[in-house]
Amino acid sequence: MKATRYDLKAISHGRSMIAVLLIGICVLLIASIVILSCVPPVSKDALVHHLAVPKLYLEHGGMYEIPFMPFSYYPMNLDLLYLIPLYFGNDIIPKFIHFCFALFTAWLIFEYLKRRINTLYGLTGVLFFLSVPIIVKLSITVYVDLGLISFSTASLLLLLRWMENGFRMRTLAFSAIFCGLAMGTKYNGLVTFFLLIFFVPFMYSRYNQGKSHGFFRSAGQGLVFFFIALLIFSPWMVRNYQWKKNFIYPLYNNWFNPSSVSSVDNVSRDAAIKKSHGLFTYRNLVYHEKWWEAALLPVRIFFQGKDGNPQYFDGKLNPFLFFLPILAFYKKREGPKDVRNERRILLAFSVLFFGFAFFSSDLRIRYISPIIPPLVILSVFGIRQMFQKAGDVRSLNWRRAGTAVVFGIVAVALGINGLYIYRQFKEVDPFGFLSGSVSRDEYISKYRREYPAMQYVNRNLPADALILFVFLGKRGYYCNKDYELDNGWIYKIIKNSNSPEHVLIELKTRGITHLFVNYNIFNKWKKEVFNDKELYLLDQFMIKYSKMLFIKRGFGVSRLDSASP
Repeated sequence: MKATRYDLKAISHGRSMIAVLLIGICVLLIASIVILSCVPPVSKDALVHHLAVPKLYLEHGGMYEIPFMPFSYYPMNLDLLYLIPLYFGNDIIPKFIHFCFALFTAWLIFEYLKRRINTLYGLTGVLFFLSVPIIVKLSITVYVDLGLISFSTASLLLLLRWMENGFRMRTLAFSAIFCGLAMGTKYNGLVTFFLLIFFVPFMYSRYNQGKSHGFFRSAGQGLVFFFIALLIFSPWMVRNYQWKKNFIYPLYNNWFNPSSVSSVDNVSRDAAIKKSHGLFTYRNLVYHEKWWEAALLPVRIFFQGKDGNPQYFDGKLNPFLFFLPILAFYKKREGPKDVRNERRILLAFSVLFFGFAFFSSDLRIRYISPIIPPLVILSVFGIRQMFQKAGDVRSLNWRRAGTAVVFGIVAVALGINGLYIYRQFKEVDPFGFLSGSVSRDEYISKYRREYPAMQYVNRNLPADALILFVFLGKRGYYCNKDYELDNGWIYKIIKNSNSPEHVLIELKTRGITHLFVNYNIFNKWKKEVFNDKELYLLDQFMIKYSKMLFIKRGFGVSRLDSASP
């Protein structure tokens, strides 16, 4: 009896030590993310959309239509939150607002795993989720994907709670509210919406404690979910319908507003291939991938991710997110029936969401990010399964060896994430800025090559200037003057003009006073899309009617000649 009491005490002490270790690593991880976030925003989508549009709203005094920015029609639940710190002149705090949604998701994972297994596994899930490379990258940038992830996860886990608690209407309503918030954060939330409105009647009819329910009652549960979620999302639908007669503009715009114009305009060859031939043909032509490489895309995405590289999914996952969930279903008939059912639902959501995103858009990890929390939960179940099997071994030495192997697997999985975080410190390089040895302007210039020219624009152009951005990647956040995006204007004007004077008239008619051009791309592009006559016309226009005011790093600012041609 004494030995047993001693063993129990030792086990309890060991678990406490592991819990302290996990909490300590979580604190260190959060501190690392905070440090990495304390630098000026330089990520593309932040400067194009998530900060640029709220900034324009503040300058205008409220929300208004911005026709030259198609992305300004996207839902903006999180972007509106960024208005608050921007109003006070701070564009770093939005990163922390975004990161708070990662912490909220981690709490959801912890609560679920704590209830279904125990606190140690809950802490493991928190640490694993927060350290996944793509989550770290999103946590230090001003995007909205972490909001989408948290709302989708809350909606899904509330459905599991709905099933567990006897299908109470209140729980279903809260799940629908979070689903509506997901849609109002990013259009990818529509995938969550369409999946869950089918999950609801399925779960109600199949898992309602063996009771038989008719089709209409089960479908009615789905309709309740449908209308509540749509009600939460409806403000963005109403706004877009008022502006564009399309509830989800610019998605499926040709369905709502058919266009008789058939022109590639300024669309790149790659985008045209992708639209007309699909993902696999696109990857074959652009990346020269073989058929078997395309077939393995659902597996490769867990192993080959690279930040900033569209060929490798513009982000990085952890390979163990592929292996560990499989182990969660080893001897799938073991354990409580309701937990087994929940694991199946988590897996079904992950697989179906991936399938929707895989066949409907570019294959980028951010676009499938709502599957990460379910995969993390299943991974923790897989870890638990390994520990249980190691503990079932009769031989003490083999049991210890098996347990050590499992700890080693967990350490390697977390080590991959830790290595990524270490590399982020080298890439983001926050300490120079935080110490004051690198100024804000110097830091931004290091990562955004157009920034010196942008500074010239802000300091020297008149207040009534209207600048046309040409091949700037639409990054307008740091521009304090009025600007518009090219969106194919130059291409159309040159194609439809017969003289340099006509080009000037067209630009002046639109109110353009200055051009801001990335000549590194522009000089190559014009040779690919224009014939000799059109090239001559474009060059004559630039010589006669534009005056170069500033150029650095290939980014030039020029003024249009004000004289009447």
